[in-house]
Amino acid sequence: MPSLLRQRLACALLCGLAVAGALAWAAAPAVVFKMPPLPPPAPVIAADPVAPSVPIREPAEADSPALAPTAVTSWLEAQIALARAGFSSGPIDGVAGPQSAAALRAFQESHDLPATGALDATTRARLALTSAPLTQLVLSPEDLTRLQPLAPTWVGKSQQTALDYETALELVAERTHASPNLIRRLNPDVNWAEPAADTPLVVPAIPRLPKTKKAARVIIQLAAHTLEIFDADGGVIAHFPVSIASRVEKRPVGELHVTVVVRDPDYTFNPEVFPESEEARSLGRKLILPPGPNNPVGLAWIGLDLPGYGIHGTPKPEQVGRTESHGCFRLANWDALTFLDLVWTGLPVVVEP
Repeated sequence: MPSLLRQRLACALLCGLAVAGALAWAAAPAVVFKMPPLPPPAPVIAADPVAPSVPIREPAEADSPALAPTAVTSWLEAQIALARAGFSSGPIDGVAGPQSAAALRAFQESHDLPATGALDATTRARLALTSAPLTQLVLSPEDLTRLQPLAPTWVGKSQQTALDYETALELVAERTHASPNLIRRLNPDVNWAEPAADTPLVVPAIPRLPKTKKAARVIIQLAAHTLEIFDADGGVIAHFPVSIASRVEKRPVGELHVTVVVRDPDYTFNPEVFPESEEARSLGRKLILPPGPNNPVGLAWIGLDLPGYGIHGTPKPEQVGRTESHGCFRLANWDALTFLDLVWTGLPVVVEP
């Protein structure tokens, strides 16, 4: 059976979708889907996020088997194709949710299609896959040795050497821009409590977004919970879901500018910003938390010219756009790293209501 057909059957089984893209996953949440065996492609480690101390080969789309442009047939394939084009739907899960619809609308608008958010035939054809949607990832021994528990207190976190991934499942999900539940379903036989190094895993194939254009401005839409990056011609380079401040008075509106760009930042914990925390109320001092994907600002910090405000990653990508922050703009770690590649000091960031 050809590789693409084999993977597409796997996607269809996984998502419970007909060719028209109708979703039936929710109707049978307890079903465990068996993936047909994949041919042994070169192991792919899908870009980001990773700690700089661990050498990871940057993948290219050629790491997945190439194919003639082929229309997507499911929401899982659509989310993968959107991510490859720079339109993030949040964690890839194969489910037709609001963030997927928002990403699809942004894609449709940028390609002069009716912005319906629906996966119609014209949009499926435009979202053509040029390489197989799934690939293999192999965890190295170094991947497993970097895992460490996350302290439950702020003081404990400040005493760790790094705020790294806690589990292999968390590492794989973030590295492949995916929901942990999707990774489990794609790999039903893996013991995630004690995963073995060198075990081949089936994952979405998401290469790093190529740096082909320079960002000219950023627009954050508060009501829509979206952040979009535009080039000088007004074209959309990237679209991300974003979390905003929970309090209206902490939501700045107007034009801001990028002042600093930091990868793998540490974090200054100010107890005054967390009055809801009993520990913070009794702490009486600031703490410096080390870098890592489970740092409160994740793997990237992009500071703005409004004191205390910035755009950054988060240790909880599944909450982006669904929960609110203390004031900053939060992205999934993988989207924050993509953003980091595109921004420059002085870049205008326009915040709209």
